[in-house]
Amino acid sequence: MDAFLETYKKLNAQHLNLLDDIYSSEIHFIDPVHELRGLTQLHKYFENLYANIHHIQFEFSHPQWMEKEGYVQWLMTFAHPRIHAGQRVTVPGTSFLKFDSANKVYFHRDYFDIGAMLYQHLPIIGPVVKMINRRLAQ
Repeated sequence: MDAFLETYKKLNAQHLNLLDDIYSSEIHFIDPVHELRGLTQLHKYFENLYANIHHIQFEFSHPQWMEKEGYVQWLMTFAHPRIHAGQRVTVPGTSFLKFDSANKVYFHRDYFDIGAMLYQHLPIIGPVVKMINRRLAQ
């Protein structure tokens, strides 16, 4: 788990080869928007991510590890030119990871609020999403 987290902190557009160090070739990756299988698809996902983003940083906390699986909480701070007028957005999330016998991740599932990450910051639907959230909280 420690090697995985340290590698993620170093990950950027110039160091996507680091994915090979932490992920199995048979990786199954799921988040609220994507479901990918295989290291080739994961590389394409990260290539697209880093091609369109101006800043991304992860802060990890509370890693929990038991045998060959674990959870970690994180804060992702990112800046994208078409989201929140290019200003930084911070989103909390959690990852569930399963490791193989070589200590590479073969299953990675991210849990986070896609509305907080994306929808609330879009020009037209952002105010609508915020209004719905306020009404639900009443």
